[in-house]
Amino acid sequence: MRTVAALLIEDFALFEFGVICEVFGVDRTDDGAPAFDFRVVGEQAATPVRSSIGIRTTPYFGLNTLAEADLVALPACTVRDQYPPEVLDALRAAIDRGATLLSVCTGAFLLGAAGLLDNRPCTTHWRFTTMFAQRFPAAKLDPDVLFVDDGNIITSAGTAAGIDACLHLVRREFGSRAATVIARRMVVSPQRDGGQRQYIELPVCESDTLHPVLTWMLEHLGEDHTVANLARHAQMSERTFARKFAAETGSTPHKWLTGQRVLHARRLLEETTLSIDEIARQCGFGTAALLRHHFHRGVGVGPTDYRRTFSRH
Repeated sequence: MRTVAALLIEDFALFEFGVICEVFGVDRTDDGAPAFDFRVVGEQAATPVRSSIGIRTTPYFGLNTLAEADLVALPACTVRDQYPPEVLDALRAAIDRGATLLSVCTGAFLLGAAGLLDNRPCTTHWRFTTMFAQRFPAAKLDPDVLFVDDGNIITSAGTAAGIDACLHLVRREFGSRAATVIARRMVVSPQRDGGQRQYIELPVCESDTLHPVLTWMLEHLGEDHTVANLARHAQMSERTFARKFAAETGSTPHKWLTGQRVLHARRLLEETTLSIDEIARQCGFGTAALLRHHFHRGVGVGPTDYRRTFSRH
């Protein structure tokens, strides 16, 4: 993997393009990093391409250059209904002749539009996963991970996850030392733990019928709750309560309550210096071990690692 082509279309994202440039376009051979023949490609050579914030970049190369690239990297771009047919054809041709394709954030929509993600595992930014799944139902979307390596196609989640995907590809092709050299120069971690679940804010379900009992549950997270007690509080039979709860929240009372307890734990980890034991007590988990179990399952990392990343103290 020596020739790398960064493909720009109208309304591309500058930061994600910069990530690709930082990893593959900057000469760091003096530190022992691999040398790449880096090329910026547009639909037409020497024609300015507008970024999503209005800054224009003029690629030196046109789409015919993709026929020579070992890696075609796609930065994020504004999601649209239609993508340039010539670009989609060039991506299909690149994969057919053995190139590796890498997308950052919403760049995955280009791969999906080209039909290259059908029946393949992939990811994209968590804010666009619902739209992506609706548009490309045959793709095997994983909304929780930072990136997906499926051999000759690598897709990453939003923004900084592109760094993880690019460094992973360097590590895969050239070894850990090469990836570490580049990461050190970029002043980033060579490999992050967890997935993008840790960056997603869990929503509180809005429900007119159940609003009073949901509010009461949130105000009493530290207490034990049974379906029978919750049904009495909602002034419903257990059967009616369970049916309405599933219909209006898409979950069971236990799962919903666990999710809100995890959300409250996240806030306490971010905003306080309370011990893990005390957070477990306040959130209704009882023990630190039970908090760690549910927190890791829901967020993808443990409470201590989450606090280290997001704490305001």
